[in-house]
Amino acid sequence: MRTTEHLEEAADDGGTGVSVYAAGALCWRVKKKKLELLLIHRQRYDDWSWPKGKLDAGETLAECAVREVYEEVGLPITLGIPLPAIRYAVKPGLKEVHYWAAAVDDLPPMPDGKEVDTAVWCSPNKARGLLSNPSDVQPLDALLAAFEAGTLATWPLLVVRHAKAKPRSAWTRAEGDRPLAATGKRQALYLQRLLMAWHPGKILTSGWMRCIATISPYAQATKAKVKVIPALTEADHKRNPAKSAAVVERLLAKSSPVAVCTHRPVLPSVLRTLAGHMDPSLAAALPIKDPHLAPGEILVAHVSVNNPGWIVAVEQHKPYED
Repeated sequence: MRTTEHLEEAADDGGTGVSVYAAGALCWRVKKKKLELLLIHRQRYDDWSWPKGKLDAGETLAECAVREVYEEVGLPITLGIPLPAIRYAVKPGLKEVHYWAAAVDDLPPMPDGKEVDTAVWCSPNKARGLLSNPSDVQPLDALLAAFEAGTLATWPLLVVRHAKAKPRSAWTRAEGDRPLAATGKRQALYLQRLLMAWHPGKILTSGWMRCIATISPYAQATKAKVKVIPALTEADHKRNPAKSAAVVERLLAKSSPVAVCTHRPVLPSVLRTLAGHMDPSLAAALPIKDPHLAPGEILVAHVSVNNPGWIVAVEQHKPYED
């Protein structure tokens, strides 16, 4: 499976006509070598569906998906590959629901009793027959295709461009000490919440102030291990771009959820390295044009567990904007 998903804040409909945004996940596990999926029954609507719900104010789609699964069935999840979003008509207008795959441990679902009265694990065929909304079959088909292709099980490598810094023109001291602007500080707090959806346990970062400040809120909240890598600074990259690329190569070989925080001039080397580990059709969708990522934006590369080092899906999440 080769998937690219570009996700943005759903603050308005962006001219799409969508009036309601929601997010959820298709939780999956393998029992006796057979794929099982988690379905919920909502007594209010008397329907069977995937765990999902509407965005809270100021919430991102990824955050919403994680929160809704936990609230409805009590399962903490880490988002896997993005699945096709669906649209259908509701009373306020058009509703758009974004889905991710989410592998879970062998834990029994625990319905909240308020919205959900039953949660069951079932085969893909049984799920297909139970789903009340015909459009909910679309993400099921994509997940099943990924499972059959051996690309469903993944781990995340996240590339973070540091949040918005004070302008170079307004800074007269050492470039490595240039701090975040007020907007950048808010973006760093946004990233603290957003990164929770993939929960990287390790962060590799440039040692320059604006990168450290970008990842600090998340690192402090989660106790994630932080390692400063000189090759990720602008200066070291300018002297030897190959060293920056080598950092990413090593991470792809380790198969452990990780985030990398660096600068705009370093991103071309990072992206070229990632492109060498994915299908050309997927690589073609990478943000190769300058500035590659906006300040505070992240790119999530989903790396195959079964085919180490091979990226099977990517998605981008744009930053908080004033």
